[in-house]
Amino acid sequence: MSFTIRQPFRLTGTLAAVSKTAFKSAAPVRAFHHAPATKAIFTSRTVSSIKNSPIIKNGFKQTRAYNVQPTTVPNPSANGSLMQRLLVGGAMFGGTLFAINMVFNRETREDGGMPPFERSYLNETFMHTGLGVGIIGVAARAMYTSGFVYRIMATNPWIVMIGGLALSFGTMIGTRNTDPSNYVQKYGLWTAFNVTQAAFIAPLMFMAPPAIMARAGLYTIAMMGSIAFVGATAKNDKYLYLGGPLLAGVAIVAVSGFAPLVLPATAVRTLAFTENIWLYGGLAVFGGFTLYDVQKVLNHARLAERGLIKRDAVNESISLELDFLNIFIRMVQILMMQNRRK
Repeated sequence: MSFTIRQPFRLTGTLAAVSKTAFKSAAPVRAFHHAPATKAIFTSRTVSSIKNSPIIKNGFKQTRAYNVQPTTVPNPSANGSLMQRLLVGGAMFGGTLFAINMVFNRETREDGGMPPFERSYLNETFMHTGLGVGIIGVAARAMYTSGFVYRIMATNPWIVMIGGLALSFGTMIGTRNTDPSNYVQKYGLWTAFNVTQAAFIAPLMFMAPPAIMARAGLYTIAMMGSIAFVGATAKNDKYLYLGGPLLAGVAIVAVSGFAPLVLPATAVRTLAFTENIWLYGGLAVFGGFTLYDVQKVLNHARLAERGLIKRDAVNESISLELDFLNIFIRMVQILMMQNRRK
């Protein structure tokens, strides 16, 4: 500090000398920056040779060909698998029908066939059964798409179940007790009965895919059709004695259905046993009811022909509709179980 104050001009001279020395020593750095540029590694000739290389061309061609290669979708009808399935299904249905007919229908009618009055009455009953099942299907689909059943079940399922059963029994009893000549009230109550049954079927659409529902419907039609054929061609009143045993079977099936509400969850084997009774025992029982109901329709046709009762195909169709629904529900459950095991 004292040196700076005493000799102020020497400081400026010293700084000038230092700056000159620094600039002189920076000459090599300036020479480094001004050095001539090195020769480029990849010249235009090299790039053109790489582009024209057959390896590069073939590689891009293979990649491009791989990316645009079309995907082939196997056609089941091309190799005959669809036809084989149809033939196997038809053979199974025909074999089942033949076996049931041979086992349960060895003694056929001896009056030369079904009389015209019985035939027309049975056909009218089947027509109302198909119409009722169609109403149930359309109503269940409408309830499913609109979300009506989901909103009702979300409020209180027990109230819905109890109320649905009350409406079902009420409309069924009202339909049966209405005179056939009162068409408006008769068909109005019958339609209300079908709508209440649709409310029980609609929740299945939330659990089962449409393919399983369609298969269950086809299996139910095949099963009921074969059993109805046996009942229609058998001797008169041959299977009417099944009413009592079938009623006892329905009671057992109903009790097995309430088993999960009573038994603890730890009783796995017992619950599995009761579930099998509910499914397969229910199929056997309601298959027997189909046979019984067809014979009952023919018996009522003979009584109506004599004037002992009134001709009422709507009442006859209710029993067959209930048989169809009970078989259909069990078919859906069995197919869903098989689908989960895959």
